Amino acid sequence: MSAIGSLAMLTGASGIYGIFGERYWIQLKTIQLAYRRYPAAFAGTRIVQFSDTHLGKYYSLEQLARVVKLVQRQKPDLICFTGDLFDSNYGELSDDVIPILSRLQAKLGKYAVLGNHDMRLDPSGVRSVLERSGFTVLVNANKSIERGNSRLWVVGIDEMFHGKPDLPLALKGTEADEFVLLLAHEPDFADTAMKFSVDLQLSGHSHGGQIRIPFYGSLFTPDLGQKYQVGLYAFEKSEFHVYTNRGIGTTLFPIRFNCRPEITVFVLDAKQP
Repeated sequence: MSAIGSLAMLTGASGIYGIFGERYWIQLKTIQLAYRRYPAAFAGTRIVQFSDTHLGKYYSLEQLARVVKLVQRQKPDLICFTGDLFDSNYGELSDDVIPILSRLQAKLGKYAVLGNHDMRLDPSGVRSVLERSGFTVLVNANKSIERGNSRLWVVGIDEMFHGKPDLPLALKGTEADEFVLLLAHEPDFADTAMKFSVDLQLSGHSHGGQIRIPFYGSLFTPDLGQKYQVGLYAFEKSEFHVYTNRGIGTTLFPIRFNCRPEITVFVLDAKQP
């Protein structure tokens, strides 16, 4: 077989794997972090994040049900969804997701923000679907979670392309010495978040690039998902972190290569003085 023929076969095999294999091969990832502001009363809390399901032509309700089962198997204390429930190009708003998402249970609550596809499709409609599924949707708003005499905050920011993100408003009522978990669909919002009393930002949006070439990186990442493309980022002289989840579904092209869909479990602890 010629070199060109071998390359064509390899390219074809990679495409088949990316379309029919990897994009359904969900990776479970655990991240352990410790913070000075994190309350000891919440030590060991399991925060489970999923993102960017992009329901529609290329991701079905049956596949969403599988995601829900995987999330529940992680025994979440708190669940965070970081946007793009539906795909605005190949999907449509549907109440059919409500009984599936309603199966998600977490004793500290379920929280969500909207993504750019949600905003383009129908922001009020997507918000209604999430709320009727048991999620608290945070748009420049916050929610305190209390345990004994301790509390932490879950804060959600409005979407950056089509909304009006206002972090000072979202942080209203929080105290500077209290732990803040920020949900922001676009990871590059971290450049703003790091200037405020925020400890951990969870984001999605980039899909990790969907197609990542070894020794090169992603072929394409969207605007506002280019600086913090994938995974965990730390910052010098700060405890602030941003984590960019690779998401569940796909957009533009139904393919993933070297960039598996992801469900992330965060186990947080109080840093010893």
